[in-house]
Amino acid sequence: MQKYTVQELSNIAGVSVRTLHYYDKIGLLKPAVRTEAKYRLYGKNELLRLQQILFFKELDFPLKEILNILSDSEFDLIEALESHGQELVLKQKRISEMLITIEKTMLDLKEKKMITDNELYDGFSKEEANKNRKEIIEKYGAKALEKSEAYLKKLTKEQFEALKNEQREIFKVLFEISNQEPESKVVQLEISRHYKNIRKFWGTDGSSNSQWRNYTGLGELYIADERFTKIDGKVQPDFAIFLSKAMTYFANTQLK
Repeated sequence: MQKYTVQELSNIAGVSVRTLHYYDKIGLLKPAVRTEAKYRLYGKNELLRLQQILFFKELDFPLKEILNILSDSEFDLIEALESHGQELVLKQKRISEMLITIEKTMLDLKEKKMITDNELYDGFSKEEANKNRKEIIEKYGAKALEKSEAYLKKLTKEQFEALKNEQREIFKVLFEISNQEPESKVVQLEISRHYKNIRKFWGTDGSSNSQWRNYTGLGELYIADERFTKIDGKVQPDFAIFLSKAMTYFANTQLK
């Protein structure tokens, strides 16, 4: 009859050698043979007993109780296997139900964190939001609007708020340095940040299309519509002109 070393049994059953040594120590699973060199060898009976141990462990029985059960003279292996099968089926059902519950909970939490259509235009009245969407469609097309909104609606509320805060911070820095030349290195560095931020709002971050015409057009929009360049609620026409010049220079030198 084939015999297995402790390492071979470990590999077969997926149990560590250290665990098998411990089972031997407490009398839970003793080897069939101990060689003169004190090597442990296990046979088929030990494999079946280990299988029972692992089944009971899977059902959360403590080792002491497993030892008592397996040591009982009236222990019936076939009856135990049938019982294990029934218990494992029930456990599998419970686990499946728990997994479904986890999935539902995760989906619910995720959906609650995702921004809504209304939150895309937070701060605007319904009329202003509709006007903005209409203007975007007229200037850039319906597909551009759909792409932008689809990208933004994949963000969590926290991510969307972070994106808006980044834009506010960029505008603040640009306003503070608006006394410098639009073509200066320090201004262009901040404009580069602005461009990357805008691309995220457009849903085109990472696209091979640089959209230099769109970016230049946005600069022109800043001049035409005072809503987009207000600082602390105040209209800043000079700042809008500065921004437009800086963005045009960036588009012509970096994006073409």
